[in-house]
Amino acid sequence: MGLIASLPEINKQRNAVFVMHEKSEKLIPLHKHNKGQLSYVEGGIAYITINYKTYVVPARYFFWIPQGVPHILRIGYSATVLRSLYFYSHDDDSDPFYTQLGIYPASELLIQMINYTERWDGYHVTRKDYNFEFLVSLKKLLPQLNNKALPIILPTTDDEQMQHIIKYLEKNIGERLTLESVSKHFNISQRTMSRLFQSALQISFLQFLKTLRMVKAIEMILKTSRPVSDIAYAVGYTSVSSFSDTFQEFTHSRPTDFRKN
Repeated sequence: MGLIASLPEINKQRNAVFVMHEKSEKLIPLHKHNKGQLSYVEGGIAYITINYKTYVVPARYFFWIPQGVPHILRIGYSATVLRSLYFYSHDDDSDPFYTQLGIYPASELLIQMINYTERWDGYHVTRKDYNFEFLVSLKKLLPQLNNKALPIILPTTDDEQMQHIIKYLEKNIGERLTLESVSKHFNISQRTMSRLFQSALQISFLQFLKTLRMVKAIEMILKTSRPVSDIAYAVGYTSVSSFSDTFQEFTHSRPTDFRKN
């Protein structure tokens, strides 16, 4: 059973934990659960869109989506396995962790615990089951991991003009893009372009461009075996060291270490 078909099933037993491990490349449209969602991304990349903001989740990271939060989920690489646990929410007020979206690097302990749950794939685990306490412990562990959240956020918009600009930036990401050159291409003033980014995306042109370049770089590192230097130039950097510094700023990891992990 795929994730889309499983959406009604997830909500059936409010006090249970629904387990689902799926290898896929697809778009799951806007939906929500009456449970909190813990998902570990293995071997690829995933994207979560909430309130016109797209959050990037690379391989070996996990995310938590609080119960009741409408979201779109896109799994962007065919090799990606999404290992998900949908938890009861009656104790979510016990820690702020459970009430906010978070994306974190997964510890080896958490990875092993999540992988262990694959034997219950497709099942609701209830208090009557012998393995329920294992899942209770896993949920309680999450706030104690003290992981630093990964804030890679790419704003989206319904504004048609802004969508054309974003597509242009994506198509030409390897070029020397500046506010001046992009404004000239669309035949509008730099001031108007700056205002458009702030009004439609609530972010500056330069910050959006930098974030877009990092998202494309993460995708290339995870999906290809291209050298880091090639990737740096492919996303518009002329200096590998500058690219590496920016990449670490976004991911808390150097590109070479990120690929090894």
